[in-house]
Amino acid sequence: MKKLTLTALALFSVLGTAQANEHGEAAPGAIVGDAGAGKAKAAACAACHGPDGNAPAGNGNPAMPFPKLAGQGAGYIAKQLAEFKAGTRTDATMNGMAAPLSEQDMADIGAYFASQPASTGSADAEKGAKGMKIFTGGISDKGVAACMACHGPNGAGNPGAKYPSLAGQHNLYTIKQLKAFRAGERSNDPAKMMQQVAERLSDEDIAAVAEYIMGLH
Repeated sequence: MKKLTLTALALFSVLGTAQANEHGEAAPGAIVGDAGAGKAKAAACAACHGPDGNAPAGNGNPAMPFPKLAGQGAGYIAKQLAEFKAGTRTDATMNGMAAPLSEQDMADIGAYFASQPASTGSADAEKGAKGMKIFTGGISDKGVAACMACHGPNGAGNPGAKYPSLAGQHNLYTIKQLKAFRAGERSNDPAKMMQQVAERLSDEDIAAVAEYIMGLH
């Protein structure tokens, strides 16, 4: 029953909170990002995320992995920047980086990174095998819904609902975020969906699904 409840909640959120169509195009009245303007505004992001949003693997510091942003949904990026600015999502670096940004800046930066092709990753087949089962089928005895219910079978996400693309993301970053959701250190997920999932995952589960995600494309 828990699995069905989480999956139903995910589908309700997809249908009920979408502010864009299935292609990620803005709804009427929404601020529209300009990728060309966003390229210049995103220059400050390059040191951590790479000039095109394909952050180098590991970033030289496993304790502070920086995510890939290339190919990410424009609305999702703008949402995260707005929440960093508001303090509803906390990070010592990102809160300061987002502070001076306007809504238009955030939309432009999101549009730029969304327009960039994401680099592909690779996963260890043995380590990722368990992760594939979790991603595609969940864990029924723990009440964990399949990740693909929100993020799609290939990890492309749902731009309209602002569910992020996961495909090819560095495993260290995914591990960090899932553990943050599990600990309640990150709580900017709609209806606590990710917190409810993550609190049922062991460290082994998290490492496995993060490994599988890294090889998705």
